[in-house]
Amino acid sequence: MAVATIDKKLPKDFLWGFATAAFQIEGSMAADGRGPSIWDGFAKLPGKTQDGKGGEVATDSYNRWREDVDLLASYGVKSYRFSISWSRIIPLGGRDDPINPAGIAWYSRFIDELLSRGITPFVTLYHWDLPQSLQDRYGGWLNKDEIVQDYTRYAKVCFEAFGDRVKHWLTMNEPWCVAILGYGRGVFAPGRSSDRERSPEGDSSTEPWIVGHSVILAHAHAVKLYREEFKPTQKGLVGITLNGDWAMPYDDSPENMDAAQHALDFAIGWYADPIYLGHYPPYMREVLGARMPDFTPEEWALVKGSSDFYGMNTYTTNLCRAGGDDEFQGNVDYTFTRPDGTQLGTQAHCAWLQDYPDGFRSLLNYLYKRYKLPIYVTENGFAVKGENDMPIEQAIIDTDRVNYFTGTTTALLGAIHEDGVDVRSYFPWSFLDNFEWADGYLTRFGVTYVDYETQKRYPKASAKFLLKVRVFVPNFTILGFSVSFPLYMS
Repeated sequence: MAVATIDKKLPKDFLWGFATAAFQIEGSMAADGRGPSIWDGFAKLPGKTQDGKGGEVATDSYNRWREDVDLLASYGVKSYRFSISWSRIIPLGGRDDPINPAGIAWYSRFIDELLSRGITPFVTLYHWDLPQSLQDRYGGWLNKDEIVQDYTRYAKVCFEAFGDRVKHWLTMNEPWCVAILGYGRGVFAPGRSSDRERSPEGDSSTEPWIVGHSVILAHAHAVKLYREEFKPTQKGLVGITLNGDWAMPYDDSPENMDAAQHALDFAIGWYADPIYLGHYPPYMREVLGARMPDFTPEEWALVKGSSDFYGMNTYTTNLCRAGGDDEFQGNVDYTFTRPDGTQLGTQAHCAWLQDYPDGFRSLLNYLYKRYKLPIYVTENGFAVKGENDMPIEQAIIDTDRVNYFTGTTTALLGAIHEDGVDVRSYFPWSFLDNFEWADGYLTRFGVTYVDYETQKRYPKASAKFLLKVRVFVPNFTILGFSVSFPLYMS
């Protein structure tokens, strides 16, 4: 078991907690008037999830929410990041469709309970679960004019219903995944792709860029609405959270140095440069040409500056080589194997994830220097290899995940205290093992083990470790296993 000694403290108002998303934990798809989302049907299609399972039950958190809040409180978190299901609030999704009072009431009770336990709600409005009716009605994110209006109305309903208590808003979670995985690779809902073995329709050469354009505009309109109509009285913050991992040159050759920047341009700059700098990365325009949608001058004025902070979701580091043929990665080849044949870090259950904490610190520095806004780390985590096949007693002693968080929390403190990066939050993914999209339930990212047969929750060593990172306690015992962590953070 890893041991870390740290002599720096987190900032006083730092938000420390865990993250989840509605579709991944709630279940109860048809309860209390909820309408179907694009993931409801997609996950039921043969071959779309590794285990063939969907979100019908997930971790049953719609029914077990009080138990989950009790567990969060026992962990001593200061904040909890969760998402609201659009389909629970407006079952048909559209701006002229009826609002569901039962959905409003459920989230309102949940928010009240968090606050009563001293836990700050950090709310994501859109975490990939578009109402199915909007996909059927006009193609969802492919129809900019319609989706921007419908999303903005949905955001307004949430600001009105919860904004007196919610002071931290995320408009969108990981728009790169919405566009590329949903409309490029076709592995996420709605599953559109040029690959006819995956989808009967879709154009991977154009649709992802159209979708990304729509998402940016929807985000910007929601932020404008909040700032004009709600912020003066509610006094909250609103922004977007972007995924993107650190890109490190494979070696010091000029072409691979350029390749690393090209990877960052396509993974992060696609969204971050317009929102924070007011332009697209030139390399993206060079590669995509006329396929890259542009904004009007009025839209650019709306988009630039449309986030109060930088929301950062990151998991790993990629070694980057020039000459790749994957346009979604900027025509950059990713690898974890160094020139000398060694691996970058410990391999996770997911092929795309290895542990490399130095990359986490490098990315924090890159983002802060480039975009010059406070950073909220809204996701960061590790899936232990083979964890789902382990007995519970073994799985909860998740040494590789503890080692991962030892590295990232040390890097976080180094970035804050030695590099001067303004970091305001850290939300490990995830509070619970849950439905991991195309992986189904076979991949576990939780700091809490969920027995999907009984829905019983079991704290893992990583949850206990992260609590000790936040508040110094010299030792603890979990299922008879004594662990000592001399950590000095508060």
